[in-house]
Amino acid sequence: MQQVQNDYLNQVMQEQAAVEGELKRVRRAKPAPGAAIEGIDSMAMAGPAKSEPVRGVDYRITGFWRWKTVVVPPNVYVVHTRRGRPEPLHVGMGISFPYNPYTDAFLVVPAVVQTLLINARCVCVERQGILVQAYVQWIVDDIRTAYRKLDFSDPEDPMRVVNIQLREQAEAAIKDKVATMSIDDVLSDKQPIIKELTQRLRTVAEGDREEDPASGLGLKIVTVQIKEAVVSSTQLWQNLQKPFRAEREKLARLAELEAAQQIALQEQLNRQKRETDELGIQRQLEELRFTGQREHYDREQVERARRHEVEQEEERRAIAGRTATERARREADLELALHQLDIERRRVAEELEAVKRKIDLDRARAERDRLRAAASVEVEDVTHEARARREERDLGLFKLRRAAENDLSPPHVQAQLIARLPEIAASLPRPEELRAISIGPDAGGATGSLVGFLASVLELAKGALDKPQTSNGATPPA
Repeated sequence: MQQVQNDYLNQVMQEQAAVEGELKRVRRAKPAPGAAIEGIDSMAMAGPAKSEPVRGVDYRITGFWRWKTVVVPPNVYVVHTRRGRPEPLHVGMGISFPYNPYTDAFLVVPAVVQTLLINARCVCVERQGILVQAYVQWIVDDIRTAYRKLDFSDPEDPMRVVNIQLREQAEAAIKDKVATMSIDDVLSDKQPIIKELTQRLRTVAEGDREEDPASGLGLKIVTVQIKEAVVSSTQLWQNLQKPFRAEREKLARLAELEAAQQIALQEQLNRQKRETDELGIQRQLEELRFTGQREHYDREQVERARRHEVEQEEERRAIAGRTATERARREADLELALHQLDIERRRVAEELEAVKRKIDLDRARAERDRLRAAASVEVEDVTHEARARREERDLGLFKLRRAAENDLSPPHVQAQLIARLPEIAASLPRPEELRAISIGPDAGGATGSLVGFLASVLELAKGALDKPQTSNGATPPA
């Protein structure tokens, strides 16, 4: 069965190899005329010329035999030791020093930032292979600690052994972290891997200087980045891409359908527009005919609305006025009711006081009436006796008067009657009409009328005098 090649994985590996080739500086050292090579005396220089080994750091050794000088670039660390000395003679950056090849030894370490490329073949939670491509940049931070704990002895590449050690540590950290993550998490979010890798490398390279200054390797991690995460299986990678591709294919198909629908809709709209234009011309003619009527009706409606608004405003004002008046009236009624209640309370108090006084007065009056009744009984007795005596006297006088009246002559009675004629005439009813008939020669004179009138009056008076007279309700004797 033919194996399917992962073209994307091959491209990543080729790019990685190209980057490694660009970062690795390979130099061929040129022979220095008249200069002795380290560890070879000047007598050996007489033989045929040999090419110097390739150096990772471009430093020079000048002088001859025991009086040599090592000249180093300014961006490298130097550790110069001498036989019999427990501590180095020179430790620092860019320090050139005299060198005796028989008693001295030195170490040259680059101080520039080192870039470590990592290709970690990992297995995720789904038991699928993933290639994680990362890079780590580091530098030597403390040369006094680093040269004691690390191996910088390779003259061609002093950092080779350290890079291998850090690469192994980084690959182990990446594999441990990826083993706890799913494919989707690895492909979508690489920050957990970066955080775990940074923490582990800094713990190994820098240590905990606050608690133990001697911990660590004297290195400093500058940056840690994940460049790429590639699924090793081509089929799995295609399967992971299928949902997205299917979604995009669906969107493209929907776009085609939508475009077809829009074209059909536009055709319908064009046909509808033509028909609408024809109908629009007829409609415009009708609208022109009814525009005048509509405007007239609108003006009437506007005027009617304005009048209605004015009437409503007036009505609102009237209602507001009535409301204010009613509120004032109610307040006045309430105040009046309170005042009346106060007056009523005072009146009740006064009535209670008056009732008390009246009760006292009634008691006094009862006592007075009792005394008055007793006195009145005595007075009535005396009065009755006096009345009886007075009635006896009146009766006697009446008898005498009747006797005197009976003895009066007719002329005397007529004279008295004439004197009382005005009073009698005033008490008589007024006749509605008066008819007089005169017979005789003197019928037209006033003397006959007067005599007749007097005669009638005399008859009336005589009749009145003939009636029995009463006195105090008693009938006189005949």
